[in-house]
Amino acid sequence: MIFVKLYSKFRSYFWSEYVKRKCYSHGKKIKANRRTILSKNVILGENVNFNGMKISKGGIVRIGNNFHSGDGCRIIAQHHNYEGECIPYDKTYINSNITIEDNVWLGHNVIILGNITIGEGAIIQAGSTVVSNIPKYAIAGGHPAKVFKNRDIDHYEILKKQEKFL
Repeated sequence: MIFVKLYSKFRSYFWSEYVKRKCYSHGKKIKANRRTILSKNVILGENVNFNGMKISKGGIVRIGNNFHSGDGCRIIAQHHNYEGECIPYDKTYINSNITIEDNVWLGHNVIILGNITIGEGAIIQAGSTVVSNIPKYAIAGGHPAKVFKNRDIDHYEILKKQEKFL
């Protein structure tokens, strides 16, 4: 039991330090509990928590404050040029920016594709693929992710004002 706890702490320390060194910039309290791979195109806010994430190189990825992700999430900030000189695609890539605003929570195995913004306070259901913008306070899920509910905004704003962040 002690070995498992020590291993878990070591793993979290290792990946957290890796994330801090690898990203372009970060705020305070960055935590990566599991394998998290990213590149210099990532800008992190404060109190960012990864539980296993892969963020591709390419466009700029901005992640706001108080972010949480489930295991196995992917953010893909580039795609093959399918309008190029070869079929099905050529050797060039098209970069696309992604913005994830403050207080966003991604469930397990969420995929986020390029040129989108996920609004403040949004929740993305496990296993979803985000291909278009998600508005503030929305709860979205599916393939592609669609908004099916909204948070209680008054309750959200009270907790935010009281700075009750996990």
